[in-house]
Amino acid sequence: MQGVDLHTHSNISDGTYSPELLVQAALEKGIHTLALTDHDSMDGLVLAEKVAKNQPIQIISGVEISSQWSRPSTNKSYGVHIVALNMQNLASLNLLLEEQKRIRAERAKHICDLLTPLIHIDIYPDVLSKVDGEPDRITRTHIAKTLVEKGIVARPQQAFDKYIKEGKKAYVKFDGLGLAETIEVIHQSQGFAVLAHPTRYDLSATNVRYLIELFAEYGGDAVELPPAIEPASTRQMVDRMIEQCNLKVSVGSDFHGDNMPWIRLGNIPRVKDGQVGIWESFK
Repeated sequence: MQGVDLHTHSNISDGTYSPELLVQAALEKGIHTLALTDHDSMDGLVLAEKVAKNQPIQIISGVEISSQWSRPSTNKSYGVHIVALNMQNLASLNLLLEEQKRIRAERAKHICDLLTPLIHIDIYPDVLSKVDGEPDRITRTHIAKTLVEKGIVARPQQAFDKYIKEGKKAYVKFDGLGLAETIEVIHQSQGFAVLAHPTRYDLSATNVRYLIELFAEYGGDAVELPPAIEPASTRQMVDRMIEQCNLKVSVGSDFHGDNMPWIRLGNIPRVKDGQVGIWESFK
């Protein structure tokens, strides 16, 4: 939907734009409906709303929540991101986010502690400086950028591939809330639960389909459509699951700013005939 972007990040989490600058950039792009969906934090919402006041843009309350799910046939759990949108009562969600922030802060310190004997330097103080001394804002992206700055790796992706992605020596799982509980809290907050980027979790096609089915079974509201750069067959699979599970769709760029220049604000996939946008349900 032209003019709608329901998945963006600011420097409150792992983006590079301030909430204020993000809104200004969205206005320049002709975006009229924008959701700021920082990781496990809504601290940028008030800042975004202040800049948007009296401007031709609607700011949708949003947050990207780190959650997890599993298949009954295996003992393995998988991480998943759920975008909460358009919440009307934040009491329940705020309690969840406070716990998520605690987990995020402890995880970041643990990752840095695991890195120290591997790289022979403690980078935690430098990582902490990137988030104005607020440890609950640290993401693995901040850690990866610090490893680049220290000359440990050449590019952020190398930091993930060598040290901090799943299966590597400094990987620490984000032990967040389960999928069903996450959706329940979002609904208690009178918001909508969106399955973010379903094809970006390094899952088999079978597991992607199972995840979407499980999301629908737990009462999820919409699935984020894959970007146009993904294969047509991937989009077709997601479209079939959306129709089969009677889910709405969401569109978002997952814009992060200068650290991911290939992702452009407002660059969203096309909604196909018959698909219903979650934004049509916003109050």
